[in-house]
Order: sequence, then structure tokens, then C-alpha cells
Amino acid sequence: MHYLLGIGDLTTGIIGATALFITFSVFIILFLLMAQKKKHQHNLKMIEMSMKAREMEEQFQQEILQAQLEIQEQTLKNISQEIHDNIGQALSLAKLNLNMMDPASPSELQEKILNSKNLVSKAIQDLRDLSRTMNTDNISALGFTRALEMELDMMKKSGFKSSFIIGGNIQKMEARRELILFRIVQETLNNVIKHAQAETISVTARYSHDRLLLTVSDNGKGFVREQIPAAGDKTAGMGLNNMESRARIIGADFKIHSRPGSGTTIIIDIPFSNSVKP
Repeated sequence: MHYLLGIGDLTTGIIGATALFITFSVFIILFLLMAQKKKHQHNLKMIEMSMKAREMEEQFQQEILQAQLEIQEQTLKNISQEIHDNIGQALSLAKLNLNMMDPASPSELQEKILNSKNLVSKAIQDLRDLSRTMNTDNISALGFTRALEMELDMMKKSGFKSSFIIGGNIQKMEARRELILFRIVQETLNNVIKHAQAETISVTARYSHDRLLLTVSDNGKGFVREQIPAAGDKTAGMGLNNMESRARIIGADFKIHSRPGSGTTIIIDIPFSNSVKP
């Protein structure tokens, strides 16, 4: 009898140990499966992040290339206008002075020679200024504020009254971001010329330790934002959606304030961090 009870207890113990072993084994297997699943999810997330980062970088590079082409196109238009309105006029006046020189009148001759020299010097200086604007690499070499200052000088020669105020200590950003930022501002200025019917334009660049706050204002006719055609519409002359998209790419906030009869103000807030927004 005692022998049978011993066998029963032993059998119960073996069954219990086996059940405990199986339960523990199942727990280990489930734990490993869950860990493997989490690892797999993490790997997928890392792959997605890597692909997204690659896509963002490709988009960034495409925007840089597009901005370079647009800057060059706009620059060529400016050069054509500058040669016609200023350099051509200066050289024509110099030629006129030379044709009207009278050797019999020494005092008048001296004055015309001096005027001709000044006109030719002005034409040469204007050509040098133009040559500096022809290459987008010069935006990096000159710096954003100097390149913008030269752009405003071109507008002055076209009859616009402009002012440029710089606050704080100028800080240089990554060259690629400065290029896209310059294109956004250049497109803004081009819109003023083409659409705003403005006489004056004011630009303010305020630098702090971690960001640049750029404001571009004109005294033109203004507009209602909702009445501007969508970006996909070929009649959308102002390209506001395009500027907003480029601002996001370089990590900047883009705001626009305008009312009919009250001009337009564009505000670009860009941190000095190299991060870009998706």
C-alpha cells in the first residue's frame, strides 16, 4: 500500500514538473517571439526612417538645383535690364561726350573728358557688380545679407525705393540653406516688381543667437490670400505655395500678411540648426 502511494506521489511530481517545464518553455518561446517581433518592427522603422531621410535629402538636392536654375534665370533678366537701362546709357553718354569734344575750348574739353571717364568707370563698376551676381556660388562667398543687399541695389536702379536694416550679429548658415532662402526672397522681390504696383520695399534681417527673422514689406496694392490661384494653376503668378514649401524644406516658418490697399509683408523665421522639416 505504501509502495503504491509512493509511486502515485512520484507520478504526480513528474507530471507537475513536466507541466512547469512546459509552461516555462512556452513563456521563454513567447518572450523570444515578442523580442524578435519588436526587433523586426524596430528594423522596419529604421529602414523607413532611412528611406524617408534619403527622400528628404533627394528633395533637398532637387530644390537646390531648381533654386540655382531660377536664380540664374532671374539674374540673366536683371543683367539684361541693367545693361539696357544703366550700362548702355552710361556708355552712350560717354560716346556723346567724346563726339562733342571741341579742341578749341580747353575748359569744356577738360570737363567732357572728366565726365566721360566717370561714365566709363561707372559702366565698368556696374559690369563687375553684374559678374558677381551671375554665379550662384557667389551667394555663398558673399554671404546671404550681402547678396540680398546687391539684389536690392538692382531694384533701386529700376526705380524702387528700398531700405535694408540688419539687426544683431550676422551669422552664416549652411550654404545650401542660404541658397534656397535667397531664392525665396528673390522670388518675393520679383513678385513685388511684377504684381504689387509698389514704390517702396523694406527688408529687415534680425539675427539672434539661434535664428534669423527676415521681414520683407512693400507699400503695394496688397491682395486677399484666398483669391490667389492654387500652386498647380499656371496663372498662379505669385507662387506663394512654392515659397512656403521651400521654407519648410530648410526648416523655416513662412507667414504672409496682406490686405487690399495696405501692401504685403512676408515673414520668414529660420533657425540656424541644419535640421529640415518633412
